[in-house]
Amino acid sequence: MEEPLFVIPLWADLTAVGLGGIQGALFASGFRGQRRLDFLGVAIIGIVLGMGGGLIRDLLLNTTPVTLQSNWYLITATAAALVGMLLSGVFARLNAVIVGLDALSMGLFGAFGTSKALALGLPVVPAVFVGVCAAVGGGILRDMLMGVPIAIMHVGSLYAVAAAVGCSVLAAVHAFGATLVVAAIIGIAVTAVIRLLAVIFDISLPEQRALYRRKVAVETTGIPVIKP
Repeated sequence: MEEPLFVIPLWADLTAVGLGGIQGALFASGFRGQRRLDFLGVAIIGIVLGMGGGLIRDLLLNTTPVTLQSNWYLITATAAALVGMLLSGVFARLNAVIVGLDALSMGLFGAFGTSKALALGLPVVPAVFVGVCAAVGGGILRDMLMGVPIAIMHVGSLYAVAAAVGCSVLAAVHAFGATLVVAAIIGIAVTAVIRLLAVIFDISLPEQRALYRRKVAVETTGIPVIKP
């Protein structure tokens, strides 16, 4: 008997959208000086971050965007962005909670993207790719709109790596016979844990110049230390 088509529960999808909306608003509210945004600008960034992952996921899968099939997605993203904007001062003092919500949001988007791709019959590698794009896509759109360096392209706290590992674990667990629902829960947990550990212990991938210096060290058996 074939497994029924995986359907993302509305409440779960809206949770991811809401968390993304809050994150986007908090990010936009932090700008000062000439780059500060008004209410509309902050709301737009929150909506983009909240809905961007789902839109990218569905566009890659060539399906009708789910976020445009219900009134609740845009309403939730807008309301979350406004909450994040109005309570930015309160959230700023709850940094640990915000980091946790960010990790959970990324895990949700990644798991939903990979699960939906697998349910539609995509091979494992493309399915994982769709999940990672869904997890980090909203952040990329946010950075592009704000005109700042794209976060996942620079040294950071394993942002995309956490999503890639979580989505890969999801696909592997499903391949061994677990249902997509169970696999998705495991994938969300793995992504969130890796992201949290990376932030707590300041773990990141090696910088390009660090790799270059190691290469030089191997070839010349030493690197001269130049003091400023």
